[in-house]
Amino acid sequence: MISFAHRVFMEVAANLSFSKAAQVLFVTQPAISKHIKALEDQYKVPLFERKGNSIALTEAGQKLNEYLLQATEIERKVEYDLSVLSSLSQAAGHLRLGASTTIALYILPSILSGFQREYANVDVQLVNRNSEYILNALLNHEVDIGIIEVDNKLTTVSYKPFMSDEVIPVCSANSPLAGKSLTLKQFIKTPLALRERGSGTLNALLKSLSGLHIKPADLSVKIRLGGTEALKNFLLADQCLGFMPRPSIIRELREGDLVEVPVEGLKITRDFFFIRRKGTEDYGLTGNFINYALQHIEG
Repeated sequence: MISFAHRVFMEVAANLSFSKAAQVLFVTQPAISKHIKALEDQYKVPLFERKGNSIALTEAGQKLNEYLLQATEIERKVEYDLSVLSSLSQAAGHLRLGASTTIALYILPSILSGFQREYANVDVQLVNRNSEYILNALLNHEVDIGIIEVDNKLTTVSYKPFMSDEVIPVCSANSPLAGKSLTLKQFIKTPLALRERGSGTLNALLKSLSGLHIKPADLSVKIRLGGTEALKNFLLADQCLGFMPRPSIIRELREGDLVEVPVEGLKITRDFFFIRRKGTEDYGLTGNFINYALQHIEG
């Protein structure tokens, strides 16, 4: 199995910082330096080079990191595959899951609760960020599986459909927009609160607007907010129009705090996919999670 010194190296390589690696691993910075020097003495090559106040991987360091990432995946497959030989209920392992905001906040909690009751020995780590961040985290081996909205499919990633949802235009019940329907001309002049760039909600909106020949520059954007909850709370306090995933505002719509504002010809739906790196689809733990999540949604 991978030694602690190699794990130290991988943490430094991931953060390109000795001090950040020390914080993550709960050891001192001199201890980090000692482990790196021991590996460099063992392999007789430098693994990092200093560039001013920063560090970078050498060619040897890059190669070692690639092999260690592969070895880590094999190690985790071994842990899982051996644990299920006697019984699937005894499955043990570590599941690193990344999900875009809507899925992480409003869909996954009940799924993860049931999954951990069924697989009590599986440790789950959930990263909640926008779709662009989760895709990069998957490609950088920071998560094993992601759930995101997908616009363009990459050849290095495998995709499996999960679920669909709707993004709707809403405003506060106290807004002058409440109870109205907007034409496209009225919509273009309406002050908007939108999600940050990289957000799947924003991408879905822009894609639908493109089909109506409306460009981002045509919009009257008042503010951009990072995260679904930030946007929701802003809309509750303000009078402008925003676009929210329906699952994220079920209670607010039911209680009348937010009101849907139909826009002529505008309908926004999006599809969520499970994403895994090509070549890792045979990892049984991610496969079991996908099957459990799909059964939960369909049930």
